[in-house]
Amino acid sequence: MAGAGGPPGGWGADRGGRTTLLQVQRRISFGPARVPARESPARAIDALLDRGYTACEIDFEGRFWMDYDFAAEFGRLARDNGIALSVHAPIAGFMGHAERGKKLNMAVGMLDHSAGIAKAAGAELVVFHPGFLLGRTREDAIASVREQLGELRERLEGKHRAVPFGIEVMGRVRELGSIDDVVEISRNVEWVRPVLDFAHMHATSDGAYLSAEPFVEALAKADAVLEDGAPFHIHFSDIQFANRNETKHLSYGEGTLRAEPLAEALAQFARHATVISESPDEESSQAIRAVLGA
Repeated sequence: MAGAGGPPGGWGADRGGRTTLLQVQRRISFGPARVPARESPARAIDALLDRGYTACEIDFEGRFWMDYDFAAEFGRLARDNGIALSVHAPIAGFMGHAERGKKLNMAVGMLDHSAGIAKAAGAELVVFHPGFLLGRTREDAIASVREQLGELRERLEGKHRAVPFGIEVMGRVRELGSIDDVVEISRNVEWVRPVLDFAHMHATSDGAYLSAEPFVEALAKADAVLEDGAPFHIHFSDIQFANRNETKHLSYGEGTLRAEPLAEALAQFARHATVISESPDEESSQAIRAVLGA
């Protein structure tokens, strides 16, 4: 399935789905990890356009703040202005709980509501976290994630809100959520896509993402399990880490992760990409946007 989206203009791709730098007119949608204004959908869209953004992730990591009416109008205006939307579910809304009970029920409710907002807004996908090992083998934890995702899907289908979900690569080296974990889950759950968080991957690799090659390798793994027409979904920022674990997002240039290798790597794939900046300040997001030419 590599390069499944197919390069515009009929250009051919090699066996890895990659093309030469100038053969593909890809689209990179780029924007922030939070809605820049909450007073009204119109103000939020105006703020995104004023800053040159073509994507935005609706931020529910801390709490649900957007209602269905806001989501529907925000989505309509986003579509009219060519802005790609996604939703980030609350942090506690993860799958793969080791025990059934209150925490799992709460997580399912959070993901259900996130999917409802995503459906109302016409968002590309709902981003969520894969959970934790909790003393289990990696294989057992992944099996638990898959099982609980299956139960969640039945619930969402019954409510007509079975939107695509995106499972995010995490930033702690000894926990569930490596790129291989995320790709394995996505390979076996057809409505789930990998979300590549390159800040997290830079941290867990002890700072290995310094050239295009590791970016290309990661993108190829995601490309192999993504369905036709689905864009890469990417989180990006500079990052501070210790002992191969993330510690905090940094202003762009304060750490060692740079956007140039990402731009070079994306240029080797036919697939479009949505890149979400998790930078802590606007100046950093604009610097990354300029490099990516989004």
